[in-house]
Amino acid sequence: MSQTADISQNLAKVLDALAQAKREFDAPQPITVVAVSKTFGPESIEGAIAAGQKVFGENRVQEAKAKWPALREKHPDIELHLIGPLQSNKAKEAVALFDAIHTVDRPSICAALAKEMEKQNKRPTLFVEINTGAEPQKAGVLPENADDFLRTCREDHGLTISGLMCIPPIDEAPAPHFALTAKIARRHGLKLLSMGMSADFPTAVQFGATHVRIGTAIFGERA
Repeated sequence: MSQTADISQNLAKVLDALAQAKREFDAPQPITVVAVSKTFGPESIEGAIAAGQKVFGENRVQEAKAKWPALREKHPDIELHLIGPLQSNKAKEAVALFDAIHTVDRPSICAALAKEMEKQNKRPTLFVEINTGAEPQKAGVLPENADDFLRTCREDHGLTISGLMCIPPIDEAPAPHFALTAKIARRHGLKLLSMGMSADFPTAVQFGATHVRIGTAIFGERA
C-alpha cells in the first residue's frame, strides 16, 4: 500500500474516533484536527492534503520555513499552526508563516509578536500555553500565574488571546490537566482549547477541546 493510501486511511480513522468521542461526550463545539507534520516531508504532507486535510501543525519555525512556502503556493487554502516553543528572535518569521500560534508563554514573546503583527499587519490566532504539570523542562505559564499573564498579554501588549493550550505530563492521566485548562479558559471567556494528541484526544474532547494536535495517528511513527 502507498504512503498516501496509509495516510488517507489513518486520517479517516482519526476522524471516525473524533466523531465517536463527540457523540459519546455530547460535545457541541466544532473541533479542528491539526495534523502535526513535524519531521515529515512534503510527500507525506501532500498525501494528507489529498485525503482532505487542511490544517497542519509544525514545531519549529525553521523547519516550517523550509517546507511550507512552496506547499502553500500550491495549496493556498491550507492553514498552518505553530505548536512548538517560540523564541523572540523568530517572531518575525512566525507571524509571516503561521495562521495560529499555540505557544505564547512569556512577556518577551508578547512584545515581539505585538511588534511584528503591527509591522506586518497580520493577526494570527493566539493561544497561551499552560504548563499544567509544572514541569521544569516544559514551556508554558504555570496555572497560578495564568490570570496575571493573560492580563499582561491584553493590557500591556494589546494582544487578542483566543484560547489556551496544554500538554499533560506523559506519565499522568490527562483528564485533570484538560479540566484545569478548560477552567482557566472559562474564567477568561476564551473559546478555543488546544488539547489532546494521538493518544488522548478523545479525553480532550470530553473537556471541550476545539483543536486536537494529531501526528503519529495520521503520519505514523517518526524516524
